[in-house]
Amino acid sequence: MNSPFSSTSHYILDKPYFSECFDESVTVDTSVKAYYKAIGFVLVGTALLLTGANAYASLFLVGLGALEALSVKFKKTWWLWRQMMSKAASNEVELTIDEQGISSKSVYVDSTILWGDISELTITNKGFLIKNTNGMSYISNRSLDATAIEFIKSKA
Repeated sequence: MNSPFSSTSHYILDKPYFSECFDESVTVDTSVKAYYKAIGFVLVGTALLLTGANAYASLFLVGLGALEALSVKFKKTWWLWRQMMSKAASNEVELTIDEQGISSKSVYVDSTILWGDISELTITNKGFLIKNTNGMSYISNRSLDATAIEFIKSKA
């Protein structure tokens, strides 16, 4: 008689974990297309500055364009800083994987992703990307044992 599968593990939402999440789930666009919004702000701001319109608004748009360009250039640093400033940072998460789905509980989050709600399960080098109706989640292999990893792979 087979007993239902259940695995529970714990991990900390620290900088290495967030860095791994970013590396495994975000594709960084380094083309000029990523800078279109920044270029647009700078061009509109410069055009307004040359027409003699409100100088403060013009310089604001130029500054906004520069800030947007920096956020594209330093996307990972920007994202990591925001995650580390969140109230969830440095908290412990309890991850439970069972026959129903994947549950995570911490001081601020109590969520469950049912296996039936998962539209795409991608195996990455260091974990799993899970796409469902509410967005995308990442689970690192470093917080899972071998049986849990094999169980998730069987659900893919």
